[in-house]
Amino acid sequence: MDASANLRDISSVDQILKTAPAAAAIECFGRIAATEAIRAILSETRDKVRQGQEVPSREEIAALAFSRLDANDRPMLRSVFNLTGTVLHTNLGRAILAEAAIDAAAAAMREAVALEFDLKNGKRGERDDHLRALICELTGAEDATVVNNNAAAVLLVLNSLAAGREAIVSRGELIEIGGAFRMPDIMERSGVRLVEVGTTNRTHARDYRDAVGPGTGVILKVHTSNYRIEGFTKEVGARELSGIARDKGVPLINDLGSGTLIDLIRFGLAHEPTVREAIGEGADVVTFSGDKLLGGPQAGFIVGRRTLIETINRNPMKRALRVDKIRLAALEATLKLYRDPERLGERLPVMRLLSRSQPEINAQAERLAPVMQHVLNNAFRVSVIRCESQIGSGALPLTTVQSAGLALTPVEGSGRMLAGLAAALRRLPIPVIGRIERGSLLLDLRCLEDEESFAAGIRRIALPVEEGFESEAFTFSAGAEKGNGS
Repeated sequence: MDASANLRDISSVDQILKTAPAAAAIECFGRIAATEAIRAILSETRDKVRQGQEVPSREEIAALAFSRLDANDRPMLRSVFNLTGTVLHTNLGRAILAEAAIDAAAAAMREAVALEFDLKNGKRGERDDHLRALICELTGAEDATVVNNNAAAVLLVLNSLAAGREAIVSRGELIEIGGAFRMPDIMERSGVRLVEVGTTNRTHARDYRDAVGPGTGVILKVHTSNYRIEGFTKEVGARELSGIARDKGVPLINDLGSGTLIDLIRFGLAHEPTVREAIGEGADVVTFSGDKLLGGPQAGFIVGRRTLIETINRNPMKRALRVDKIRLAALEATLKLYRDPERLGERLPVMRLLSRSQPEINAQAERLAPVMQHVLNNAFRVSVIRCESQIGSGALPLTTVQSAGLALTPVEGSGRMLAGLAAALRRLPIPVIGRIERGSLLLDLRCLEDEESFAAGIRRIALPVEEGFESEAFTFSAGAEKGNGS
């Protein structure tokens, strides 16, 4: 009887729609969405009232509906603080674009652009024309084209130049890239017949010479950017391999993978083969990425001999793999930054982050440690640490960069405590992504530029209470951890 009476006290949809929170929901999300959200909250409210809970006011129901609509309206692709220690983190979007590239992309989105229209003669143009001269200027290549990523570039090149024929590659260069995509699989899809030469650790010039025959379409060299084999090893350099390819009358394709347009030694990093070097060593076609060391949006560049690029561009697959006006605009703006290498470290975020000094980052860690310690109180010990950042996305896998960060270690050590803290950081308005290592949650600060926003964000983690953390953001019992022996 009491439950039935209480159910009759719940406001109707029409009554709730007249409240101020409902009006705000209608203004933000539309009447249909607001009404459906209110009905869903009402259904849940009836169930709770049957279980003995008090009847909420119509304003409270409307506010809950607004809150749910607001949560559902948040973008799935959200900004995060990348404190993993990996600068070019594939799962976190790789390169952050330069402001010039962002502005160019935004301008291309707002207006009609001459994407495939020649303003000089008023006829149809080619979208590659927007980048061709600039890429050739920066790489020394005769011609260039661009597709949507480097895997697509390799696929298109092989299909265009060697479909139905053999592609010779060293067994030690048959790499697997992120997401379990393997070079042999890409080659198979391109329509070539894979011919492996040499062994995993040693491949000689004679292996290539002996393998070339009437059915050979190309020789493929793959830069093993995401791993290294050390010890008793041998590989054939690109210059020597280009001579073999030239003598045999077949094209040499050099897949640089990550790819860079500038010697990274100027930024204190190890040398990585540049595209200009690969062209100079005699490769007929070179492929490389746009969103890794180059620091632009996702793209795959194909540069090399003009006759071969023309053949590649005639392939119908090129249309399926082409890039849109937004990426073209961002790529052009990014590439233009390379005309002034002296200021590249200031203007290109990838290089700016990689070239941050360890003392600078350490000072940042010293400033943030007391803030973090205050938030976590006595449940965690916050320490300033030296650490090693990695470049990521397969670039220079053996090269690390000295960095600094914060180690958050449970006072009463527990994996569940660490997992709970990591989850709480991921639930912040701007999620914080670190890594758990050796019993601590590590926050490498190399990629933290907006220190003020980060500090404001971590203050929203719940403050510790006597029995543990208990809040919407962070809920687990420190006392329970003591008893389970984990």
